[in-house]
Amino acid sequence: MSHAVDIKTLSLTALTMTAFAANSLLCRLALGEQAIDAASFATVRLTSGALMLWLIMHLPSTTQKQPLKSDWLAALMLFIYAATFSFAYITLSAGTGALLLFGAVQLTMFFFGLRSGEPFSGLSWLGLTVALTGLVYLVSPGVTAPEPIGTILMVIAGISWGVYSLRGRGVFNPLQSTAHNFLLAVPLGLLLSIMFIDNLHFSTRGLAIAIISGAIASGLGYVVWYAALRELKATTAATVQLSVPVIAAFGGVLLLSEAITLRLLIASAAILCGIAIVVTQRSTS
Repeated sequence: MSHAVDIKTLSLTALTMTAFAANSLLCRLALGEQAIDAASFATVRLTSGALMLWLIMHLPSTTQKQPLKSDWLAALMLFIYAATFSFAYITLSAGTGALLLFGAVQLTMFFFGLRSGEPFSGLSWLGLTVALTGLVYLVSPGVTAPEPIGTILMVIAGISWGVYSLRGRGVFNPLQSTAHNFLLAVPLGLLLSIMFIDNLHFSTRGLAIAIISGAIASGLGYVVWYAALRELKATTAATVQLSVPVIAAFGGVLLLSEAITLRLLIASAAILCGIAIVVTQRSTS
């Protein structure tokens, strides 16, 4: 079977990276405005994602469902990622959080990819180095001395997301698997909200942002990601996620009226060029 990364896979991957970036923007927006507490954001995100996927699964046009074995590890990783991601952004700046998150994802997915014997050429390592250098250059103004608890939480979020992604590489039905993972994660989210009931606060705006993040950017986005993962090697899947901070940065320009800087343009070019080198090399391996 060919491992070539075709147009369909690239399109699915690009769409997913946009959804990931949207999650970062929505979470920072909601928590930055204190429109909702972190535990509630994570719980509403998981619940709305589960509801959206459940509704889609029960549409008449949906492919016939097959018996599915519960993947409790994937569900647990999804919950841990959502929870630690939300709490980490209470104290971390956007740039520092992105660097920690995707640095941890990189290390996790590369470790498992190389451990399983996936080849990685010298040119691919060069592309990865260029992309990582661009990422560090992009976020370096905000990288000072991150708050320890926030740092630990975001690293845990990155590791959890890396494992969750790896669990999805062999699924037969991405929609069914993602829906099942979300449904299994919802009770854990509710338990989290009960644990932090004293911090409970939300507004209509905060709930709306969390619902959009869960139903659209997370629920639907993760289905597309699971579909793309079937054609991506772990090392390639890790590398392409470096594009998320770039997309999020330009999303900030468009949606939050942030300025376009020369640093942003140079860093974005480096990251995207590095990713292009890796993906091209993987498509010929």
